[in-house]
Amino acid sequence: MLYQWLLTERRRIARRLVELFGREISAYGRLSDAELIDNISLATEENLRAIAESLRDRRIPPTEVLVGPITASAARRAGEGMPLDAVMAAYNLGMLEVWREMVAHAASDDMADVLAFTELVLGYLQRATTAVAAAYLEERRRIESDEQQRRHTLISALLRGEPYSDPAGRAGFAMPSQFLVLRVRMEPHQDEAQPGMAAAMAAQRKVYRASQQLGPSALSLLDTTGGIVLVPADEPVDGAALAGALSAATDVETTAAGVLAEPAEVAVAARQAQEVLELAEVFGRGPGFHQLSDLLLEYQLTRPSPARAGLAALLAPLDAHPDVLSTLSLYLRLGLNRRKTASQLHVHPNTVDYRLRRAVTLTGLDPADPADLQKIGAALVIRASQSLRT
Repeated sequence: MLYQWLLTERRRIARRLVELFGREISAYGRLSDAELIDNISLATEENLRAIAESLRDRRIPPTEVLVGPITASAARRAGEGMPLDAVMAAYNLGMLEVWREMVAHAASDDMADVLAFTELVLGYLQRATTAVAAAYLEERRRIESDEQQRRHTLISALLRGEPYSDPAGRAGFAMPSQFLVLRVRMEPHQDEAQPGMAAAMAAQRKVYRASQQLGPSALSLLDTTGGIVLVPADEPVDGAALAGALSAATDVETTAAGVLAEPAEVAVAARQAQEVLELAEVFGRGPGFHQLSDLLLEYQLTRPSPARAGLAALLAPLDAHPDVLSTLSLYLRLGLNRRKTASQLHVHPNTVDYRLRRAVTLTGLDPADPADLQKIGAALVIRASQSLRT
């Protein structure tokens, strides 16, 4: 029976159709192989399952059967910036190819199925494209809706430290007792390196997926590099888990810094979160979630103080010896482990010892002396923060 064959072969056919979309439809051709295989092919396979069941039942599926994975995929394409004409072209091309393959596969005793299938193809295509277009346009409407504008007005008021009761009421937003105020940095996706519209689509896809991951309860202002997010925190929020979820959703490394604050203190917290994020990046803390408690020393030493210039000057004699300075910095960062330092620098441990002796000679500070070690560490932090501001 043809419907059994289609059910059995739907994954193989879906992969072939997706490859065809990539070749024949320019917007799909700009997507990465991973995006086509991991997402587009799943929706295509779901369509093939619905078609096979239509053939089995000899009836065009009702609209409610098409609401779900098929319309969800259309909404996702809308949010990621895929043109509607490209989505429609994929449905038409896909249905034509499925009909051709079914006819080619049919045996002489399958003629009744072939005739039934021809009529079903036309009916299914009409209902499916109607449902897909409706889901696509509804998602575009939602993205561009007045509700989003009202939420943007609210978050802008909070970030400026302005009264927020009226904007919250107009947005229908229940103000929590406190927010986790996040500054987020997202790395470029590899697809953003593609030329032309492909890069723009990849960037929009990243922002859309980040917004979807955050959900409707969060207020956010995001662009392709990151932005700010206010997460209601009446209940504890796991910042590390949230940063990990954003990274997984967007498929890029994500760094976030968070500060808990009452609504009236959001503006101050946002500035502090930005400072923590910058410190985490300049001191190589890597992707993930960071709080002030993770960077207390670095934060304090980078605040204005009469002692900062004097501490930074302690290592000035090493400016003419960058290899000595970089070795000393890495040596401290690796917990005074000379072998690890040598391994990361790709030099012999004796070279590390020589450079550390040179540092002692030039500065008069010995990392083996606990008092000098504290001064060296403080000086390195201050010098790193100075590079952040230049």
